[in-house]
Formats: sequence, C-alpha cells, structure tokens
Amino acid sequence: MTRRWAMIATLLGVLLFGWVFAANWFSPEERKAHWWLPDAGMRLGLDLRGGIHMVIAPDLAVATDHELAHLRTTLETRLADEKLATKSLAVAKGGIDLELADPAEAPALRELLAEDFDVLRGEEPAEGSFRLTLTPTWQREVQERAMLQALEVIRRRVDDPATGIQESVVTRQGNSRILVQIPGVSVVPDIFKQTGFLEFKIVREAEGTENAEQLLRARYPEGLPEGTEVQFEKDRKTGKVLSAYLVPDAPDITGDFLEDARVQFDSRRSEWQVAFTWNADGGRVFGELTGKNVGKPLAVILDGQVYSAPIVRDRISRQGVITGRFSSQEAADLAVILRAGALPIPIVLEEERTIGPALGADSISKGLRASLLAALMVVGFMLVYYRTSGAYAGIALVANLLLLMGLLSLFEGTLTLPGIAGLALTIGMSVDANVLIFERIREELRAGKAVRAAIATGFDKVFWTIVDANVTTLLTALVLYNYGTGPIKGFAVTLAVGLIVNVFCALVITRQLYALWPGDRPVKQLSI
Repeated sequence: MTRRWAMIATLLGVLLFGWVFAANWFSPEERKAHWWLPDAGMRLGLDLRGGIHMVIAPDLAVATDHELAHLRTTLETRLADEKLATKSLAVAKGGIDLELADPAEAPALRELLAEDFDVLRGEEPAEGSFRLTLTPTWQREVQERAMLQALEVIRRRVDDPATGIQESVVTRQGNSRILVQIPGVSVVPDIFKQTGFLEFKIVREAEGTENAEQLLRARYPEGLPEGTEVQFEKDRKTGKVLSAYLVPDAPDITGDFLEDARVQFDSRRSEWQVAFTWNADGGRVFGELTGKNVGKPLAVILDGQVYSAPIVRDRISRQGVITGRFSSQEAADLAVILRAGALPIPIVLEEERTIGPALGADSISKGLRASLLAALMVVGFMLVYYRTSGAYAGIALVANLLLLMGLLSLFEGTLTLPGIAGLALTIGMSVDANVLIFERIREELRAGKAVRAAIATGFDKVFWTIVDANVTTLLTALVLYNYGTGPIKGFAVTLAVGLIVNVFCALVITRQLYALWPGDRPVKQLSI
C-alpha cells in the first residue's frame, strides 16, 4: 500500500511540473485568460531573446572630489573653532590646498590634522602651505562606497516595475565597471542617461524671450549677485533654450528627502505630470520654503537642467507635482529616476552592443535540436545495452526533463544559451546514476542473488556513491553561480537544479518502475 501511494505521488508530481512547463507554449496573455493555465513561465535571457549589453563606468574620481569637498567644509569649521586663520582653502586637482595666514601656526595645524583628520595626509611644499590628499586606504573606501551606491541605484532603476525590464542582469564587472544586460529592447533606456540629482530653487529673475541668457545677464552689468547662477530650461528634443533663470547656486532642497514619485495625467491641462511625496523632514523643509515664497516661481532642476518653474500658489508640505511638457514616457522615466534616487557620481557608457532577436531564435532552435538529439542517442543506447531496464532509464530521463523545466518555469528562471548547454549536460548525467545502479544489480545477479534481492541491494549499495558524485558537481555549480555573471549563472542554475532532479529520478522514479515490474512477482531473471 505504501509503495502504491509513493508511486501515485511521484506520478502526480511529474504531471504537475509537466503542466507548469507546458504553459511556456502559451503567451502571457493566454495564460491569464485561461484559468487552467498557471501564471508561471520561463524567461529567456539576453542571448536567446535579444536585447542590449552595456558596460557602465562610474566616474570614481568625482567620488574622491565629493569627499574632499565635504572634508574641506569640516576643516574650515574646525579651523575657525581653533582660531587658525587661512589665506586660502580650496579643493584642487584631487586634494585640498591650504595656506595659513601665519606660518608660525603650522605646528597647531599639524596637531589638528593628526587628531581629527586621520583620513588626510599632508605635504608642505612651502612654509605655512599644505597639500592635503586622501590616504590610499580611505580613497579606496570612498570609491568602493560610491561604486556600491551606483550599482544599487542602477539596479533599482532597472528593477522598478514601471520600466518593464525586470528580467535584466545588473552586476559588477571588476572593480570599476557595471555590467547591464536588458533583454527585449533595442535602444538604451533614458533612465541610464541621467544622474538623477533633483534640486528645488526659488527663482530670483527669469527671462523667457529669445537670447534669454544675454538679456538676463544684461540686468547685472557688474556681474551676477554673489551666490547666484543662471540655469536654463531647454527643449528636450532640439536643445533650444526656452527660458533662463537666475537662481541660488545652492539648492533650497534636494531630492534626497523624496519618499515616492508617481506619474499622473492632468485632464484639465491635458499634460503628464510627476506627483511626488516628501518624507517627514522633507515635508517640513518644503513647507517652510513654499510658505515663505508664495507668488514666486520655484525652479525644478534635474541634473542641472530646469524642467519647470511653476508659481508657488500656496504652502505645500508633503505632496506636490512636477510639470514640464512631458511625454508619457518622459514622465514615467522621471518617476523611476526619482524613486530609485540620484546616482552619487556621473556614469559613462563605455560599451553598448545590440543582440538581435533573430540570432536568439536561431540559438533556441539549434540548442533544442542538440538537446533532443542528445536525449534520443542516450535513450537509444540505454535500450540496446540494458533492454527493459534501459527503458526505465528512458522514462526517468523524460520525467527528469519535465521536472527540471517545470521547476525553472515555476520559479520563473531565466533560460540562457549556456543554460541549454547545462540542460544537454544534465541529460547525459541523468543516466549516469542509472548506469551505476544497473551495473550493481548485474553484479548481484551474477553472484546468484534473487531478482528482488539484487534490485534492493543494487539501490542500497550505490546510494552514497550517487549522492557523493552529484554533491561534488553541485558545489562546482554553486561556485559558478556565486562568481559568474549573466549567462554563466544561467548555466549554473540549470546544472544545479538538474543535479538535484537527477538524484530524485534515479533513486525514486526508477525504483518505482521496478516496483511495477517485476514488483513482488517471483521472476527468475531480469531484463538488464
């Protein structure tokens, strides 16, 4: 009775995973339309579906400059506390140049640097002059932190549900590169072309006519007021300057306080907008800013370009909208960028390759033909060499493939060209365990044991050998998955899942088939 229920459970499990795998032959729309089809489906990798392969290089030198600027501000404050006057203090060429007003105060400065600024190392090119640079250890730490932040921001942008490209690969390549692979697209999305640094600034002066910049600067013949700069609103298609704005050089509030951003359509103005929500601190700061500047324009600036400058009509606290003659795609991209956060440093697109879907379709066709041919050759050999027992191995192989593809579909795994290679390798390895079992059974039969006893002994004797062989290969697959990227991970996943399924099929399904025949029948010989 126990053996019969085990057989039924095994059969139902194979049929279940076969049903999940069969859903791949239907489109996602068809799977949603038919209740009897599972929603799960296998995804195709970049090499099978086509898409874009990019290598992105964050500008790590900018991370060093940001850290130096922060340290300069801190150092300026500490010098004022210690009453150490300076002639100059500025960030230049990867370091901080400092000149004391009184060179005799150099010992006090050295003591201050040793106590509070151990991440800086100083050189004295002249008496009272210091050249401060980051220590090599701290510079590596700063650049590593910037690299990890850039990687996380890019991953959030790609994985955002609004982008529709959740099947992508975003991973490090070496110490200073980021690899991005996006299946199913033919052009680089705009989300990779912007740093995403959002600023809000109260506008002091604005000019929206032709030659806007010249007219605006003409109002200040002796130069722009201290602490101000001119920024522009441009047509995003032609690059033509539409308006020029005189704004503070420091932002009144930045996008660091944003909690959420969503696309919405304003039916009254027939335009797309991006609605944003501040966190508690951002809402307080933004409320004070807008409350003090009712009636004034507020420039919304992304990566140094003004998107819009609406008039502040009333105090705004937690929520607001960004307008700017957006198309629906531009509004969606901006919302994704704001939700993911700003990149800490600029990025450079070093490499871009496009893989056509025709190449992917050809790879799928050849890969499946190769796998099918491998399966037929293996099954044919097993039938000729092991007869009925070989047929059991063939049935176990079919069950193996159904379980493997069903599991990959159930967990929405991504199938790559190396993954198909892993599938073909799994076919060969799936009968390896059966060969061990069959040869052991033959040895027991030659030794004079009865059929049922030989079968039981064969399975028992090779159990740990099969487990050992598959576990050692599984460790290799885990190493490949941990240290590999992109398609290599696809191969590792297929191989690892295939190994686990192999052990189950060899030790459970094949044994259940022997339970059917000869089972408890008193036969004198076994077809093996």
